[in-house]
Amino acid sequence: MAGPGAPSLEIRSLTVRYGELVAVDGVDLVAGPGEVVTLLGPNGAGKTSTVEAAEGYRRPSGGSVRVLGHDPVTERSAVAPVIGVMLQKGGVYPGMGPREALRLFAHYYPDPRGPEELLERVGLGRAARTPWRRLSGGEQQRLSLALALVGRPRVVFLDEPTSGVDPEGRQVLRDIVASLREEGACTVLTTHELEEAERLATRVVVMAKGRVVASGALEELAAQAGPGEVQWTSRPGVDVSSLSLLLGSPVAEPSPGRYRVAMAGGPGPVATLTGWLAAQGLPIEQLRAGRPSLEELYLRLTAQARADEAPGDGPGDGQQGLPRRPRRGRAAG
Repeated sequence: MAGPGAPSLEIRSLTVRYGELVAVDGVDLVAGPGEVVTLLGPNGAGKTSTVEAAEGYRRPSGGSVRVLGHDPVTERSAVAPVIGVMLQKGGVYPGMGPREALRLFAHYYPDPRGPEELLERVGLGRAARTPWRRLSGGEQQRLSLALALVGRPRVVFLDEPTSGVDPEGRQVLRDIVASLREEGACTVLTTHELEEAERLATRVVVMAKGRVVASGALEELAAQAGPGEVQWTSRPGVDVSSLSLLLGSPVAEPSPGRYRVAMAGGPGPVATLTGWLAAQGLPIEQLRAGRPSLEELYLRLTAQARADEAPGDGPGDGQQGLPRRPRRGRAAG
């Protein structure tokens, strides 16, 4: 087992192929105790294949994966008891209720959490005896989360954990991820919901076409995008050339009446902008200043990755046509 200070998850030059298709192309990812790493990317970016390789459900075509110092495929018996995996769907017998499922899964681990504790923690106390098939989609997600926690895992993989979950369930997830951080567990989650990524992640990894195109804390990613941006709406056809000279940065009008300029969003530059508009007798509405949101960063990064990839090169959008992955079990062995 990895010693103090060693990574919880270490992925080096990971490659995953499906025939001629390269789904994951040389991915590196290292995460330590207490980190919450969020993988973002469009469908076909390679997120699921990367996580499946880390969980031990997918044998890499190249590179290496280590979970707490062990190969999750060849040393499965050492890795399985110390990881938790939340599937996006399935994994429970249709007629089995939450209490019964948690009691069954608790037998796989040497020091499991109590089923009753977990039922209350995820808000399923009143539905403890309801068969899986009769639970709502959000309740099924809550049970999947509880099953991922039953073994007191040191590394937790959450696959689209907020899919179909109501606001109360989202708060439950946030509280649990926060507690996992405090306990020193490493959490890796995939999501398409950027608001949740902003709330939960200590580090964001953006993937596109099987590669990592950006990685870092939100502040680091925002800094990579430049000093910031000011956006506003006004009358169409403003003299952007004169305004650009005044501000020292090109002003763009991406659509009629909507403007943006890359510059620091502090009071001084914004005052210069608004003063010029007032002197021209131009209205100003919907003024927003500051660094771009995670959504804006994500769209820029993935768009740039598409632009940089020549047609027919690399993994490409054909990844979306991958065969359906087999349904995975959760047995600890």
